[in-house]
Amino acid sequence: MTDTPGREPEGSEPEQRLPATRPPATPAPVERFTSPPALRKFELTPERAAQVVRQSSNARWVGFLATVIVILFVALYWFYELGAPLGLSEPRLSQEITAQQVTKVERGYNVYQANCARCHGVEGEGGGEGGDGPTLNRQDKLFEHLNENYLHNVLMVGGRYVCGNPASIMPVWADTGNPPGPLNYRQIEELIAFLRATSDVTYIVRDEHLLDPKVDPVTGEVLTFKGWRDPNYEPEPGATPYPDCWANEFVSASEPPAASVDPNAEVVTFTALSLAFTETEVTAPADTPFTLSFDNQDAGVPHDVQIKDTSDAVVFKTATFAGAEKRDFSVPALPAGSYPFLCTVHPTTMTGTLTAE
Repeated sequence: MTDTPGREPEGSEPEQRLPATRPPATPAPVERFTSPPALRKFELTPERAAQVVRQSSNARWVGFLATVIVILFVALYWFYELGAPLGLSEPRLSQEITAQQVTKVERGYNVYQANCARCHGVEGEGGGEGGDGPTLNRQDKLFEHLNENYLHNVLMVGGRYVCGNPASIMPVWADTGNPPGPLNYRQIEELIAFLRATSDVTYIVRDEHLLDPKVDPVTGEVLTFKGWRDPNYEPEPGATPYPDCWANEFVSASEPPAASVDPNAEVVTFTALSLAFTETEVTAPADTPFTLSFDNQDAGVPHDVQIKDTSDAVVFKTATFAGAEKRDFSVPALPAGSYPFLCTVHPTTMTGTLTAE
């Protein structure tokens, strides 16, 4: 022994320390983990066996019906999404795209009537009240010339993109242009959708703010409209594509040269200014050739003069040329009477009557 705790006396062997013994464990009684004897029987009564069979059969039927329902649901949803075979129904995505396209066209109609009809006409015929924009509803133009990219560029840049004319009266319409216009990107898309709409679909005229259908106050019927483009139109084989500049359509290299002008013939003057004839009532000598002096004062705008008889047959036509320029043409003798005349480039606003007497 030593007085120092934890140290053995010098010269003595270390004390052997063995693990502490554990008391013997008493196993739990078997009855604690054993079901009652009545439940440990393996034999089933006939009633219990029949019940088990019935339950198993019912479970299989329930599983079978659930599987059939799931299969039918998946099939129906498949046809709902992708369309029924043989074209019996349209895919849901296509239906949604069509509905959105209809909405864009109907909105674009309002954009066109508010901003474009003034120059291009209510039906795209050209020559609106505020000017004389080119025709838009012609099939040869809509077939390929007035495509989406072309229309988008024109609306972004303005008329100088069409003919390279910096003095074009066609303004920039997009609010991202330079200078910015009044239409945002959505209105630009809707306007293009309207211009490219096909004539085989009937659209509804809607209120520009609430999008409610507009009703004719007289008939009480909903107002409708159709697109201009014929989806079945194809140009004639070998037809000349529509020119990049609309004004070039009226400048033909195949026009016959003007006849020599008689310096002694009476001169009748036609003047084009601000997309109109300044003289709508013109007098010329009857039964005598005369000189038609055509003064085109619209800079960069092509004009001509076409004279018709009462049967609408063309009796004379000048060359088409852009102003500002003045040219003289020799007109053959015309019998006494009235002859309507017009500019074939701007036939809706540039008209008049020539009286031979």
